[in-house]
Amino acid sequence: MANQDSDLRSRLSKLEALFARAGTHGERDAAGAAIERLQERLKESDEVIELQFGLSDVWSVRLFVAVCRKHGVDPYRYPRQRRTTVMARAPRKFLEDVVWAEFSALQDELNTYFTETVDHLISAAMNSDGDDSNMSAPQRIG
Repeated sequence: MANQDSDLRSRLSKLEALFARAGTHGERDAAGAAIERLQERLKESDEVIELQFGLSDVWSVRLFVAVCRKHGVDPYRYPRQRRTTVMARAPRKFLEDVVWAEFSALQDELNTYFTETVDHLISAAMNSDGDDSNMSAPQRIG
């Protein structure tokens, strides 16, 4: 995000120089319009918003909170919100491209780990595979 921001700022300064030395009204108008577009993109990328995340379980909440804190985002919850709801304030693009992307990748790994662990425990402790694909309907009595 910082690299993209510095790239936008660099392009903006070049456009401002072009605007300053423009020879015709058309060049000046085109440079001015481009400057306005870049300033709007910079404003959007810097705008801090509040987002609400609804997560599926307490493990996901703990992982998401850890990823937020790792990236300097302070997660919080309003009174009476569910334990699986997490609020965060940061630029939208940062939350989506950095925090949520990292959380999603780690969540996939965590789900794989949990599945392997549960399968192993069922197999070792209960001598069963826990496969539910061949379950039948209950027999009717009488």
